[in-house]
Amino acid sequence: MNNYLDSEKKKEIFEKHGKSNTDTGSSESQIALFSYRISHLTEHLKLNKKDFSTQRALVTLVGKRRKLLNYLKERDIERYRAIVKELGLRR
Repeated sequence: MNNYLDSEKKKEIFEKHGKSNTDTGSSESQIALFSYRISHLTEHLKLNKKDFSTQRALVTLVGKRRKLLNYLKERDIERYRAIVKELGLRR
């Protein structure tokens, strides 16, 4: 990984969106982490339009986040709505 996502930043994300700073497995914390990485890669691609390996990684991440969101939507619609609102997804 790059230095933009160090363990401190991960703990901060997990603390804010998970149940605790060691809660790395909950759907909310993973969605939040993916969203952070997606925004970083999007910024990178604005500057480096021909970086296709990063573009592929971005598409993969978006797919993973989509799957987790679908899972959460099926299991617990309230948690789904909360995380979507919190992260500002869905315009």
